[in-house]
Amino acid sequence: MAQPALIRKLVPNFSEVSTQELYREVLTRLHEDPDRDGLLRTPERMEKSLQFLTKGYEEDARKILRGALFAVDYDEMVIVQDVEVFSLCEHHMLPFFGKVHVAYIPNGKVIGLSKIPRLVDVFARRLQVQERLTRQIADAIEDAIHPQGVGVVMEARHLCMMMRGVEKQHSSTITSAMLGTFRKERQTRNEFLSLVRRRDANTP
Repeated sequence: MAQPALIRKLVPNFSEVSTQELYREVLTRLHEDPDRDGLLRTPERMEKSLQFLTKGYEEDARKILRGALFAVDYDEMVIVQDVEVFSLCEHHMLPFFGKVHVAYIPNGKVIGLSKIPRLVDVFARRLQVQERLTRQIADAIEDAIHPQGVGVVMEARHLCMMMRGVEKQHSSTITSAMLGTFRKERQTRNEFLSLVRRRDANTP
């Protein structure tokens, strides 16, 4: 198969080839007929789908959080649990999905609760690895409000493991990012993790 550099050399105006035309070529290389009824609009649908699934590249996490910061006299743990997460593995461009739990201890400011799921989507709607996604969520909260600490735990299933490769349908991956008091103080970290585990245990 021709390498990208060779393709660009063979097709001088490669950058002018539309995304839909590229998808038609992919279908052809899969020994499919892009002109048959079922596939006739597939390149268009693929383009729209990928634009949606990677729209996080066009969004600014700092801007989203900046619009919902509130001064408070509160210094206890805030937890937003069971935030659904859907993303694309950057290695195979196959989905991984699951849930994320986000906690922080304010230091004079809190974030509007609805902004936490939006923050998750900003980073999830990019080509990702779970480890980086988990840390990006924590770092964004740290940068926005400089809390006493941030904790993020994510559990996800990866289709690159479930439907190809090792084909293990029941495996899941858990990642965490702990900053500030969540990293330094075992009691704080354990409180967060125990609350998450208790919630999971009570979920039918």
